[in-house]
Amino acid sequence: MAVNLISAAQQLLTPEVIAQIASFLGMDRGAAQKAATAAIPTILASLSDLVGTPAGANQLSKLLSQQQGSNPMDMLRDAGAPDLAQLGSSMLSGLLGGRTTDTMAQAIGKFAGTGDGGGKSLLALVGPLVLGMLSKQQRDAGMDANGLASLLRSQKDQIMAAIPSGLSDQLGAAGLIDKARSGMATAAATGSRIAGATGASQAAIAAGRTQWPYWLAALVIVAGLSIYALQRPAEQTVAQNTNVTRPSAGTVGMAPADLTVDGVNLANQVNSSLGTLKAQLPTITDQASAQAALPKINDAISQLDGITARAAKLSPEGRRALAKLIVAAAPAINEMCDKISATPAGTIAKPVIDNLRAKLDELAKV
Repeated sequence: MAVNLISAAQQLLTPEVIAQIASFLGMDRGAAQKAATAAIPTILASLSDLVGTPAGANQLSKLLSQQQGSNPMDMLRDAGAPDLAQLGSSMLSGLLGGRTTDTMAQAIGKFAGTGDGGGKSLLALVGPLVLGMLSKQQRDAGMDANGLASLLRSQKDQIMAAIPSGLSDQLGAAGLIDKARSGMATAAATGSRIAGATGASQAAIAAGRTQWPYWLAALVIVAGLSIYALQRPAEQTVAQNTNVTRPSAGTVGMAPADLTVDGVNLANQVNSSLGTLKAQLPTITDQASAQAALPKINDAISQLDGITARAAKLSPEGRRALAKLIVAAAPAINEMCDKISATPAGTIAKPVIDNLRAKLDELAKV
């Protein structure tokens, strides 16, 4: 039986770990416990989106394989929170992209009351613990990239349901999670509670209790609320998209509801890819820096390939919306590529840059 990823990660939040997190962030232990517990499903939800493409699954699996010789818990005990936070920040940014990580940190910081900086530090500390847990699961079960992706996707509903509602609203508004899917998980939990209430009502009737009209009225009210809950997330998503889908130069806007294919939000994938590109392209100034950055750029290009393949399943309106996101971001990317071409690294980087430009042009025409 597959391990419950949420429970496995939360077991790492020992009193010792919480004490170090609280000390590092300058907050009391109760608040640190609440914030760290909320950060775990947030990170897992982003990773379950990441593995929606073969490139993303391979990227995560490769990172976990590299981490299998180290234990984040040992680093926290031996080196302390600052060193672990530095490692975590690098790992999450490399996997999810700087923009996505920053947006997630803002939502966490607002939820926890720590501000953007505190949210970023919290993610940086909890991230290695979550990845260390996944690394152990991958090693113990002998999973490859496909097995890891399957494990994360199979628990997506549980992961989404574990995100506190206040945080879920903020992440949904930022386009980092699919609120419709989260709403389905919440509705399922509501349905279980309704079933439990129904069973209790029937038991009361069988026992001859006279309060059955009150049970019946309560059930009618709860059932009505559950129907409303099922309808409401879609309405909220449309309203949110109307308000925030205004791409500006160098910024990818939030995806409308119809940009989700096979449970994968393509706009999130675009954000992740472009975040990696915008973080890596400016670092290329010579041959050495090009050799360091090009593998990550190639990973982003592979992720764009996966987006292109899924884009074929979108409606015509969805394809046009996706193309607009690419068109809005392309000028900034092309400007970075032009600057690289004018440096000594231009020759070695040219094949990758040409491939990148071709992928962006292809996506702009889906």
